[in-house]
Amino acid sequence: MTDTTIVHLLRHGEVHNPEGILYGRLPGYRLSEDGILMAKAAAKWFADRDVTALFSSPMQRALETAAPLADSLDLPVTVDDRLIEADNHFEGLTFGAGAGSLRRPEHWRHLVNPLKPSWGEPYKQLAARMRAAVIRAREAARGHEAVCVSHQLPIWILRLHAERRRLWHHPSRRECGLASLTSLTFEGGRLVEVAYCEPAAGIAKGPSVAGA
Repeated sequence: MTDTTIVHLLRHGEVHNPEGILYGRLPGYRLSEDGILMAKAAAKWFADRDVTALFSSPMQRALETAAPLADSLDLPVTVDDRLIEADNHFEGLTFGAGAGSLRRPEHWRHLVNPLKPSWGEPYKQLAARMRAAVIRAREAARGHEAVCVSHQLPIWILRLHAERRRLWHHPSRRECGLASLTSLTFEGGRLVEVAYCEPAAGIAKGPSVAGA
């Protein structure tokens, strides 16, 4: 018989970021109070699931999101660097017009090719590393379920890749809310379903930074 395995990609909860910085891979960005509630809501959603493996991005916000789940399921958190946020030229800056970085000509050359994209990690490279992380999780939890805590853009790009859609897109069209789940169901090594849900819907008080 073929093993059925589900790999859940859990986006981290809301981050404490009052300055509105595109924080990317910068250290020190923790979950906000609402973000902690989101992580707990996600952990509660998994209470009756057959999760046998838990992986996380090395970023603080991802590890803090994984912590309640690790406690409730009594599982160790395995850090997988391939789940990390995408590299981005605008990391550490505010983005947009007005007082944002788009007003400064030295940044314009990084915007010439949105298909690659020219401002950060190539989408194809991002899809490849996320696919490799998912395969590792699938094999670790074969016949059961695994959770991988990651970030909005890596999860969304993997979903586009899995659904055989083009990788370039407008950030506002990503279906990947805070503490949301993108779940991949495999029969053996074959992907048979992609599902999406938001266990923490309603907790956030405001919009999140795209790509965070």
